[in-house]
Amino acid sequence: MSRIHSRRKGRSGSQRPYPLTKPSWVTLDPEEITEEAVKLAKSGASAAQVGTTLRDSYGIPSVRAVTGHRLTPLLKEKGIAPELPEDLQALIKRVVHLQRHLAQHPYDNSNRRGLQLMESRIRRLAHYYRRRKVLPENWSYTAASAVLQVE
Repeated sequence: MSRIHSRRKGRSGSQRPYPLTKPSWVTLDPEEITEEAVKLAKSGASAAQVGTTLRDSYGIPSVRAVTGHRLTPLLKEKGIAPELPEDLQALIKRVVHLQRHLAQHPYDNSNRRGLQLMESRIRRLAHYYRRRKVLPENWSYTAASAVLQVE
């Protein structure tokens, strides 16, 4: 797999073992794990941060292996999931940071190009999420609304 905006190949990552079963060392019930995930999400952690905390602090390698459900739909079922998907929100946050930088440094053309590439990633990802009915059909990205969505 290659990168979108560069002529390099990507990094390879580790693969999870094929049988997605509950490990023997996990002693918590699925209800307790769900309660802990909801508590962490209500405190302001994103789904990725909740998964990392459950892995590092509680020894749960995969919420899906233990509960049978993925973490984001689990949080959505409880009414805690954010309105924007996490990866789209992270890209918008980076765009806002770059916009503030370019307001102070207007001749920084390499970062201006990076901003254009990042905005194209946002539009591509938004198109994907509109097709999948995660975002409403009339949702669109604008630079002015990006600041409002992050803050």
